[in-house]
Amino acid sequence: MSSGPATPPDDDFRRFMLEHRFGMDEVVTKLTILRDEFTHLHDYNPIESVSSRLKTPESLVEKLRRKGLDPEDGPSFDEIRARVTDIAGVRVVCSFASDVYRVFDLLTEQEDVRTVQVRDYIKEPKPNGYRSLHALVEVPVFLSGGAVPVVVEVQLRTVAMDFWASLEHKIYYKYRREVPAELLAGLHEAAETAYQLDTRMEGLHQEVRGLDPLAPDLVAGLRGHAGPDPGLLDVLRRLGTPELDGEPGPQAPV
Repeated sequence: MSSGPATPPDDDFRRFMLEHRFGMDEVVTKLTILRDEFTHLHDYNPIESVSSRLKTPESLVEKLRRKGLDPEDGPSFDEIRARVTDIAGVRVVCSFASDVYRVFDLLTEQEDVRTVQVRDYIKEPKPNGYRSLHALVEVPVFLSGGAVPVVVEVQLRTVAMDFWASLEHKIYYKYRREVPAELLAGLHEAAETAYQLDTRMEGLHQEVRGLDPLAPDLVAGLRGHAGPDPGLLDVLRRLGTPELDGEPGPQAPV
């Protein structure tokens, strides 16, 4: 199979895509088990949500061309695997940044999971402010003919990082990647504000977990607090232009 073409015969391509879907499902199952264990057996669950997506054949062909590989030349499946590593993708949204690393460790320390590559955009964000932990992991898929190793891209991020990434995708879609400079600057500022919010909220979370229940008068005072940080609201208000409101946009690639 490894030397077969990427288009005909259809059965070979279908098997190739199914292998990646099964690998994706395997990773999702592992993460779902962890999430359910934390939900039922522990007092805190670091996993907010788990989602997945498999590239469509059209999206795969487009990505191959961007990578300089012409599908018409009949590349082998091994060549495709080497050039496109996100055919199968899983996204994990966690409560806090420390949870991202905890869940990553719990997943990659499993005996049948091999870590292929890690890119830490949380510690070293992209120039536009994007933060997330990207990992390529290899899992075995057991088919009738034996085990097949499949690489799956796993993205782990916090709720704030996921919100920012979703907004950034909608903006790039709206402007067909020709985003005005002022919006780019606003996006970067929003990314920094979201990261600061992540840090502040995690600090509060850790402090609260180590304390006795709050006194009733303090709880009443917190409920009467003036509201969210005005700086954060201002950034989000400037990014939330009327033209973008209500536009669904496509699902962001994992």
